[in-house]
Amino acid sequence: MASLISKKRKFVADGVFFAELNEFLTRELGAEDGYAGVEVRVTPARTEIIIRATRTQNVLGEKGRRIRELTSVVQKRFNFPENTVELYAEKVNNRGLCAIAQAENLKFKLLNGLAVRRACYGVVRFIMESGAKGCEVVVSGKLRAARAKSMKFIDGFMIHSGQPVRDFIDYAVRHVLLRQGVLGIKVKIMLAQDPTGKAGPAKPLPDSVTIIEPKDEDTYVPPPIAAPVAVVEQEPVA
Repeated sequence: MASLISKKRKFVADGVFFAELNEFLTRELGAEDGYAGVEVRVTPARTEIIIRATRTQNVLGEKGRRIRELTSVVQKRFNFPENTVELYAEKVNNRGLCAIAQAENLKFKLLNGLAVRRACYGVVRFIMESGAKGCEVVVSGKLRAARAKSMKFIDGFMIHSGQPVRDFIDYAVRHVLLRQGVLGIKVKIMLAQDPTGKAGPAKPLPDSVTIIEPKDEDTYVPPPIAAPVAVVEQEPVA
């Protein structure tokens, strides 16, 4: 029998579990395997953990060996009963619309010694060419001089408040350890509306107005009016 737990403690426990799982997978998979986030689905029978990645074959490993190892580690660490947790790998269709993948890409460029401005403009251009509605890249820290500063690169349309931020914005933060110090990277991508729900949210922005083309109306032709008939009065015959 499962132990009773208050709702408050349950939500806190779920949040801690997700945060620790995400941290573990970020360190274990990282940029080499194109790790792009995790999703946890709890069903009455078992818990399903879907790992989103750009290189799913690396996550699965040879004959599924690596995914079985990850399943075993997660099961032992979080005390799941036998055969109650299952790990799956899901391929990211468009890595240009994934904030985690682009943050890791920018981190890799900076570690290889590419200039900050050039690296950021390259990432912004790639994101916009992938079909994003807007993007924002912020790099802060000791960029060139001894004093730290922040550089922001923006393109397209970006929203900052309300429920649409949760629906339309993909956000990622990464840290880069360079010789002169630590740089912070923030990547925000605003997804465009997609009726299919694959490349973005299916529902539109709440303030978007769709103007529908008017229908072609048939021109009204009035019925012909009959000409008045002249009435000739005849004189009575005597």
